[in-house]
Amino acid sequence: MDQQDKRVAFVTGASGMRGIGRAIALRFARQGLAVALVDIHRDPSQIPPAESAAGWRGIESVREEIVALGGRALCIHADISDTADVDRACADTLEQLGAIDVLVNNARAGIGRDRVPVVELELAEWDRVMNVNVRGTLLVTRAVARHMVQRGGPGHIINMSSLSGKRGMACHGAYSASKFAINGLTQVLAHELGPYGINVNSICPGWIDTGRFSLAETLAAEKAGTTAEDQNRAALEQRAKLNALGRVANSDDVAGMAAFLISQDAKHITGQAINLDGGECFH
Repeated sequence: MDQQDKRVAFVTGASGMRGIGRAIALRFARQGLAVALVDIHRDPSQIPPAESAAGWRGIESVREEIVALGGRALCIHADISDTADVDRACADTLEQLGAIDVLVNNARAGIGRDRVPVVELELAEWDRVMNVNVRGTLLVTRAVARHMVQRGGPGHIINMSSLSGKRGMACHGAYSASKFAINGLTQVLAHELGPYGINVNSICPGWIDTGRFSLAETLAAEKAGTTAEDQNRAALEQRAKLNALGRVANSDDVAGMAAFLISQDAKHITGQAINLDGGECFH
């Protein structure tokens, strides 16, 4: 661990065993940052089978990993689309860790029955995605930014967007719209918070191998008489062919970009939506 970095990071959506949030939290902890791990409370039955079989317990397991590294971590169960939950999570972090210097808005709505053509999209699914991806990002950013502004900065905010926030994709209506919104919000925040020394950027990953399977992959597996693992593996192989580097990224690739964006080397970068897709999209 690099004990020189004494900042505090607030990372949402950090419960996945191979997820982006966990990778970022561990990368920050290795640099010396204390980390508030924030995610919604999940019943054990909702934990993916592979993670459950490994004894994975979400953010509690991530906290144990950080402590084993010699770092400090705080677990907070909160619904980021709920104002009271967000305010409580921020207050608990400030009380127990003393500050919030870095915010990573990584939480997103799970893939469900929203991956259909817009003419078939149920309003409830649209609202579900928007409530987490857009409203949740807004509520957390507003609460944390108020703290950063009040103390006069500096600070870093990273919004997790997507390649789908750069170009629309069929059957991704709600998801793409939410990620376009995040990129727009990132630009607005960069203008508003720049005078306080707060950098705001979004990361736009392409396909990421997180080890989790979508509802579409599960349903396709049932129809084909195969497994979700087989469907996911086939999808990853196809996606790798679409980018210049010929590989699918993993969560550590995203964590590396996050670490760069909060470093002194990135002090003059703000308002950007940075692709991390192996060369699939060039704008």
